Amino acid sequence: MSSKLPVLLRSLARFYGVQTAYYDSHGHVRYPSHDALIAVLRALGAPVEHMDDVPLALHEREGNIWRRSIEPVSVAWGRGPLKIRLRVPLDLAEGSIHYEILLENKDRLTGTSNWNKVERLTRKEVDGVVYLRGWLTLTDKLPFGYHHLRLIIGGSSFESLIISAPWHASSLPNIRPRAWGVFFPLYALQSSESWGAGDLTDLAGLAEWTRKLGCEVVATLPLLSAFLEQPYEPSPYAPVSRLFWNEFYVDVTRVPEYMDCAATRSLVSSPDFQSQIGALRSSSLVNYDQGMLLKRKALEELLRHLFHERSERFTAFYRFVNSRPQVEDYAEFRAAVETQRKPWREWTDSAHAGVLNPGDYREEVKQYHLYAQWVVHEQMEALAEKMGRLETALYLDLPLGVHRDGYDVWRESIFFAKEINVGAPPDAFFSKGQNWGFPPFHPERLREQGYRYFIACLQNHLKYSRLLRIDHIMGLHRLFLIPEGAEPTDGVYVHYRPEEFYAILNLESHKHGSVIVGENLGTVPSYVNDSMAEHKIWGMYVGQFSIMPQVEEVLGEVSPHTVASLNTHDTPTFASFWEGLDIDDRLDLGLLDDNGVVEKRAERHSQREALVHFLKTRGWMKKEIPSAEAVLKAWLGHLSCQPAKLLLINLEDLWLEIWPQNTPGTWRERPNWCRKARYTFEQIAQMDQILDILSRISNCRKKQGEKQTE
Repeated sequence: MSSKLPVLLRSLARFYGVQTAYYDSHGHVRYPSHDALIAVLRALGAPVEHMDDVPLALHEREGNIWRRSIEPVSVAWGRGPLKIRLRVPLDLAEGSIHYEILLENKDRLTGTSNWNKVERLTRKEVDGVVYLRGWLTLTDKLPFGYHHLRLIIGGSSFESLIISAPWHASSLPNIRPRAWGVFFPLYALQSSESWGAGDLTDLAGLAEWTRKLGCEVVATLPLLSAFLEQPYEPSPYAPVSRLFWNEFYVDVTRVPEYMDCAATRSLVSSPDFQSQIGALRSSSLVNYDQGMLLKRKALEELLRHLFHERSERFTAFYRFVNSRPQVEDYAEFRAAVETQRKPWREWTDSAHAGVLNPGDYREEVKQYHLYAQWVVHEQMEALAEKMGRLETALYLDLPLGVHRDGYDVWRESIFFAKEINVGAPPDAFFSKGQNWGFPPFHPERLREQGYRYFIACLQNHLKYSRLLRIDHIMGLHRLFLIPEGAEPTDGVYVHYRPEEFYAILNLESHKHGSVIVGENLGTVPSYVNDSMAEHKIWGMYVGQFSIMPQVEEVLGEVSPHTVASLNTHDTPTFASFWEGLDIDDRLDLGLLDDNGVVEKRAERHSQREALVHFLKTRGWMKKEIPSAEAVLKAWLGHLSCQPAKLLLINLEDLWLEIWPQNTPGTWRERPNWCRKARYTFEQIAQMDQILDILSRISNCRKKQGEKQTE
């Protein structure tokens, strides 16, 4: 549409942080329709149905902002000073300004200021009320943490959350410079003992094996709770909750009850059960629903044993439940989903609103989910403890979204704008844009609740991980939001409060001694990367995205504060990229026409030639015609000598795997998130080509690290 937009609609959009235009990946300006803007504004709380409602909505929004008096959240960097934005009715602006700060440790700071110290003081009349607007500076040195401010002005009280945070995120002092690590989706890591998919014992085994080779980081995809029955959604990026873990990854044989429970051991060793495990192991794809069915049968038998014996373990179970009130709420939700057999949006009014009664679910199902969370929690703790002893860091991933029908959107409904979806605008890869199908955070409600839910999600992950990847870190600044029922071409960008998000990330990073990594791939505005650099949030360098045939430095510069890799779980594997198999796949999916294929193949040919020339001239390859294996070794050798904080190796690349774990933009068309590794863990650990490459990488990274510390 044209750039002409009614002035009042533009003003209303600005008050809600909604962009009225944006640049696409080709540098062209895109203007969303009036209807799209109205729909997004309505989802964010604006009382608008039609253009005629805009004037009154604008008047109401402006009045609400002024009546708020102080912001619900303020940030104090580096222990202060703290600047508070005031909007106070003139008739209250007399006498002193009293304040009280309740610190996170329950201590209190009190003080008094006056209006002479309020900077940039101005007046404005709103709805017949004259307001004073300015900035009040409190000079108290605040310890790092979450504190609560109470201002008393003219007999009225105003409250705000104060986030006192270090300017920089934490580093990893126990990991040497130029470290390297391995990446492997846990479901794909099948061993001879696991039941057709990798489990937490396998992940610990991977950490132990790679540590002997010099590896210091093990990365995997999200391990969060998922719908694996009805509804069924195995994607690690559409979890039921970001607050609870997936019992699919439990090693049943390591649950303490297992050795004491003859009934469970008899069940597992029975011919029928073993036959089903064998079928799961022989399949090239992970069968989540059947695998979960077997584990659930065994876990339910262990639960019956626990209740029958009433041992110290029984007491420990209820100690766990009583110490975490939300786990019981989660278990009731999961039980209600199974009992109702329909999404929570179709439940009765009270259940839909978050109030479950005993008749809404079966008690035995609730107890199962309580037990499942207990045992997966225990095994996550055991994994973290073992990796701590190995001096190996676990690298987890915090997804951008959660399943629309999941626990978080049900229980924490206030934090989500449920009438819109997160996605991405059209680009060269997805000409029609993308709709990811999950609701975004509601910007204002998240702030009004002091980011409680976001903080809980971080803490849940940082309890176990020493590195945490923030999926789509641009979302801390803005998200591309699409009205329900609309196409991505009608999406708009909505802005958030990045300073507050970064303060929380930095604070939690230091509290847990963990590194924060931001996924900043694709078309990312420069201000996002600038903010990450300012706060020492690590970024990502992906070799496939960095080949530039038209410049001398073909592979581009690798920043020190990055995690470097050849690819990601969302890209082709090295071998697929090298052979151009991903281009054929895009043609098959209808994402490219014949002309597009010719163009992409020519582009890939140029990339291959430039890459080989670059690697040869720098001594990484010999002069003969290169094989895919030779290019892989040379490229990894080059990356090993770059200054990235961490080099991450996709183990599947080392045997030239051609099939990706995920093909973005597909759902039923490709078997995403369920392809097992071509080899078992035991086979991988004995493969000479893998041992050779990892040994070379380890030696190179060690030498580079020693040079850096000289």
